[in-house]
Amino acid sequence: MDDLKKAYKTIMDDHFPDTMTISFGEQTLVYKKRAWRLEDGGALVEKGLRYGENPGQEAAMYELANGNLVLGDCRFIGPGNSLVSGIDEAMMLQSGKHPGKINLTDIDNSLNVLKYLMDRPACVIVKHNNPCGVAYGANAAEAYNRAFRADRIAAFGGCVALNRPVDRETAELVSQQYIEVIAAPDYNEGSFDILKKRKNLRIIKIERIDQLARFRGMRFVDFKSLIDGGIIVQQSPLNIVSSKDDLTPARVDYKGQTYTIDRLPTGKEYDDLLFGWFVEQGVTSNSVLYVKDGVTVGIGTGEQDRVGVADIAVYKAYTKYADLLCFDRHGISYKELELAVNKGDRKKSELLDIDNETKEARAGLIGSAMVSDAFFPFRDGVDVGIRQGISAIIQPGGSERDFESIVACNEADPKVTMVYTGQRAFKH
Repeated sequence: MDDLKKAYKTIMDDHFPDTMTISFGEQTLVYKKRAWRLEDGGALVEKGLRYGENPGQEAAMYELANGNLVLGDCRFIGPGNSLVSGIDEAMMLQSGKHPGKINLTDIDNSLNVLKYLMDRPACVIVKHNNPCGVAYGANAAEAYNRAFRADRIAAFGGCVALNRPVDRETAELVSQQYIEVIAAPDYNEGSFDILKKRKNLRIIKIERIDQLARFRGMRFVDFKSLIDGGIIVQQSPLNIVSSKDDLTPARVDYKGQTYTIDRLPTGKEYDDLLFGWFVEQGVTSNSVLYVKDGVTVGIGTGEQDRVGVADIAVYKAYTKYADLLCFDRHGISYKELELAVNKGDRKKSELLDIDNETKEARAGLIGSAMVSDAFFPFRDGVDVGIRQGISAIIQPGGSERDFESIVACNEADPKVTMVYTGQRAFKH
């Protein structure tokens, strides 16, 4: 165990070259390895990544330095557009300790979601490369607070990204929690002094965050390495949905009969449907999300079946809702209260009150929007959300049994609206 603890603190040497060149036929991309000269353990250390996904894995991060790749009608992103790969010592206002792969990929996926949310203050909190809380707010502080309260359990040790400068109020809120990384376009006067009291908090300034919206239309080369040394290469996905005009009310012809959704979304529902679809771009598939009033309510990720992940997202919504009720009321987590009740140190009625309130409120799912990254093969997944009181659904459409989902929405009381994106959003 002592060796494992030591491994977490060890900055590994890596034997990856300082430059890397990738050729696509006659076209060549040149990459430069990123390293940092940072204080770590009381000494200045010049190294690249601490380690990969786990201690013992050598890893390196490269920044695109030269080359403009054009394949067919796709012009891929060129040099000079670096975000995470361009982070240098000056941008690490406080390094905490040398970053590992997960720290940087979490920032990257935070920005991947945040690039769709630039029209107003927003916060994305990522853990293990999946968003656990995402929210709009009137300002940075409100956006962070709403995102954190969406899932304060998973936010523990997470990565926070904001699309507006961090002010003192935001810094005070962040500093009250254990957060591994915070990234923002800037830090207003006094905010850094508050945050730096957390010695191991990595405080990153990425000025280009204010330009994130333009990255929505940029493609990069996406590599997947196979265990046999082979490589699959693909274009990165391009989300075609920007506004409600890109969404189609559910309609399908099946065996000579036309099925259409009875009710169109309201303006508020369109806002949530778009917000949820934007968050979906950063969630590992197979996934289903529930969102309401510009904040995530339940996020189900990485499951093998759609009805299962719809159920899991509901379970998570109930778990997070009950925990937040407990924390607001008693200052401890739901699990801590549960343990105290089991030991006889607290009244069982305290736990039952929280359970009953959570059930009565259906964990805040009433009136929420349900988001699916792929079509529903059967109506059972849609029925999961309808039983919880959702009011709207967004999904790609294209199932042989889309008519079943439309019927389910029209049979609901009150009726549920549904729109199609015409595009799948798988992310593996």
